[in-house]
Amino acid sequence: MTTEEQDLRAGTGAGERHPWHRFVVIGDSYTEGVGDPEPRSQGGLRGWADRVAEELSDGQPDFAYANLAVRGMLLGQILDRQLAPALALKPDLIGMSGGGNDVIFRLGDPDKLAEKMDEAVGLVTGTGATVLLFAGPDWGDIPVFSQIRGRVAIYNEHLHRIGLRHHAIVVDLWCLPELQDGRMWDRDRLHLSPLGHHAVAVATLNALGVPHTLKPLQPRPLPAQGWTQARAEDLIWARQYFFPWVLRRLHPRPDDDSLVAKRPQPGPIFGLGRPGPFPPGHPAGRSAAKGAAVDRNVEGEESDEVA
Repeated sequence: MTTEEQDLRAGTGAGERHPWHRFVVIGDSYTEGVGDPEPRSQGGLRGWADRVAEELSDGQPDFAYANLAVRGMLLGQILDRQLAPALALKPDLIGMSGGGNDVIFRLGDPDKLAEKMDEAVGLVTGTGATVLLFAGPDWGDIPVFSQIRGRVAIYNEHLHRIGLRHHAIVVDLWCLPELQDGRMWDRDRLHLSPLGHHAVAVATLNALGVPHTLKPLQPRPLPAQGWTQARAEDLIWARQYFFPWVLRRLHPRPDDDSLVAKRPQPGPIFGLGRPGPFPPGHPAGRSAAKGAAVDRNVEGEESDEVA
């Protein structure tokens, strides 16, 4: 935590656990929450960012959260398409993640990626917002990914330097021991599982220095023939998950551009992300009521179709 953040914490209002009131995140599938399905959350996904927002909203009646992340995006696309809309929402806390798809699927140059991220982080911190960055996890034990381990490590080092230069907070997933447990990952080994998203949420809140109710998981030791050792299963995984994913990234479908952010506008988050009840006079209350009416109409139409 930087001295600036400690000073902010000291000025936090009575009853507030932290100084932030508007949390916005940008990124790819990692930040969107892929791997953590939850029908009751907006977009059908929960993820680490929703989990963090749920905790940050506690005791902050005017807290609002927006998630602009879209799966499959490269760093350039994230910065070109999401950064300006994110800044337009005037966040005081912004999570920025990206570059993983570049490094893994395009063998992107970590030095050039860092230059883009450095410029973007400087732009955001210039607004006075606190920036969260995420150093990537260590996939060294996973076949295929072990070949790009060095690139990930170099990019991570750049992120740490960027964090120091701009007084950003870096959540270091490379050094998060929980992520070495196979249960932290989805079956495709590309995305976090619900347990993994929970672990990242805990690490993020700890990095922010915010008291929270999440309990660190204490997983049992992995069985001797876990997914990190079972090479026969590795071949099946590569055929069923990895290579099809690479093909989709190299040859995106035309409808990929139709993917939209799950929470494009900032609003309160309650429980699992369902809107409301809103505090009296909250600006999101009216829009939420309209959205609920639309949802009821849509549900009615769907019921008619099923019938």
